[in-house]
Amino acid sequence: MQAHRSGVAPPTDEADWDAVRSGDQSGFEAVFERHLTAVYQHCFRLTASWSAAEDATQSTFLVAWRKRDHVRLVDRSCLPWLLVIATNEVRNQQRSLRRWTAARDRARLETPGDDLAEEVAERVDDVRRMRALLDLVRRLPRAEQEVLALCGWSGLSYRDAAAVLGLAEASVRSRVSRARARLAAMSEQEQP
Repeated sequence: MQAHRSGVAPPTDEADWDAVRSGDQSGFEAVFERHLTAVYQHCFRLTASWSAAEDATQSTFLVAWRKRDHVRLVDRSCLPWLLVIATNEVRNQQRSLRRWTAARDRARLETPGDDLAEEVAERVDDVRRMRALLDLVRRLPRAEQEVLALCGWSGLSYRDAAAVLGLAEASVRSRVSRARARLAAMSEQEQP
């Protein structure tokens, strides 16, 4: 464990979560600040939509607060647990929002004024690339999609993913390897 410049150990999820369990909002705020970016990026990778990622991220932390007594820390970190919640929230939102797909797609086609043109173009490119990748990923078995999102996209270690998913580390490694090989083969087939 590294020490701060003051010689005091930095706060950990474990320490903050003990406070959270007792209803201390400041402990939750510390966990939120520590993991917000990782959860948000994970949600974007699963949705290929910035706004859907924002909604899923908000839902993730709301669920985490509600389930604060059931946290699964892995090496004193709640990030793996949060990423699994985020994955489930994305799935829940996709199921409940299917009837709104057409309206959402129409709204994405609208373009704002020229003053934001470059940022909009970058976001549209991000969404286009992520959608293409997501189309390929969705062809994979669900178990492979899950470990690819956790380990390949969000940088979780095989060990941490195995712990939070209740699998052997070797199973996680194998699934990630198969997923990557299948994606490479599918990408080659998609090339003109």
